Amino acid sequence: MKADLVPTDHHAAPTSHKGLNYPFGDRVPEAGETIEVAPGVHWVRLPVPGPLKHINVWLVEEDGGVAIVDTGLPLDACKDAWRTVLEGREVTRVIVTHMHPDHLGLAGWLTSKFGVRLWMTRGEYLTARLLVADARDAPPAEVVAMWRGAGWSDEQVAASAAKGWGNFARAVHRLPDGYVRVQAGDRIGPWRAVIANGHSPEHLCLVDDSRRVMIAGDQVLPRISSNVSLTMLEPEGDPLGEWLDSLARLRADLPGDLLVLPAHGSPFTGLHARLDALIDGHIKQLERLEERLSEAPRRAVDCFGVMFARAIDDKLLGMATGETLAHLRWLERRGRARVEDRNGAWWWEAVS
Repeated sequence: MKADLVPTDHHAAPTSHKGLNYPFGDRVPEAGETIEVAPGVHWVRLPVPGPLKHINVWLVEEDGGVAIVDTGLPLDACKDAWRTVLEGREVTRVIVTHMHPDHLGLAGWLTSKFGVRLWMTRGEYLTARLLVADARDAPPAEVVAMWRGAGWSDEQVAASAAKGWGNFARAVHRLPDGYVRVQAGDRIGPWRAVIANGHSPEHLCLVDDSRRVMIAGDQVLPRISSNVSLTMLEPEGDPLGEWLDSLARLRADLPGDLLVLPAHGSPFTGLHARLDALIDGHIKQLERLEERLSEAPRRAVDCFGVMFARAIDDKLLGMATGETLAHLRWLERRGRARVEDRNGAWWWEAVS
């Protein structure tokens, strides 16, 4: 790493963990503060409810002002932080890595406030527009069938159904009606667009080869693996296969010495080591899952114990179900498992 990127503050002494190096140590931006992590690249941290607690967003200097990369949720605390951070700055554009609300939530507010365009991939923008429009009193029948297929109890189905359908629209500010499409290989100033799949439809990463920096969004996180879920938007899909293929492609195409700027956690170096660990972790998880299925047929909910290190409560039930189904589908697609529908419940078993 270039010496000028290593902070001199003794509270931010570089640290290492599992093959990754954290040049800023335990230093993180306070509310309304920025930290310059590379020349012209500034780190902002915004609050997120729940276990993640925060999202990292970025200001990138360019001609005419700064581009915003990811936006946070439509919360007063996030808006207040943006007002402080952007005071005296001109905003040139808003770039969003993918459509999840902690990344997209304030995109409409920021683009309207500063009169600039939203830049996204087509798959992310159109999926977000679809989800915003899909608000109804009850979940679709296909979703309820998936819950029952995964092994949810009648009480769990009823509790989730009572919440209605269409929470996505409440988690994002009104989106602009138009956007600027970003495709793989496009240049946004010095940044090169790199597209990945699996965590979301068409996730955008940005790589600056001259400054040796990668804005990774949720594609590469330092200490956790991004959620990869099967959903009813694409019920026959193979999101985990797409995810693992994307990780392997990043491993082959990107240099290992980039400073990685993740959406959660701290900036780090050691990209190849982290990609290897993510791939290896999922492969071992698939092997454990396959072994469990070889003992007896099981539903998705029966596999939570082998999939997750913590107990799954009702707050995590939906996410855990999607993740488990994605792993089961991966095994099925590769001829290592099969599924049987028994009165609406999906029972999976290993193929010997």
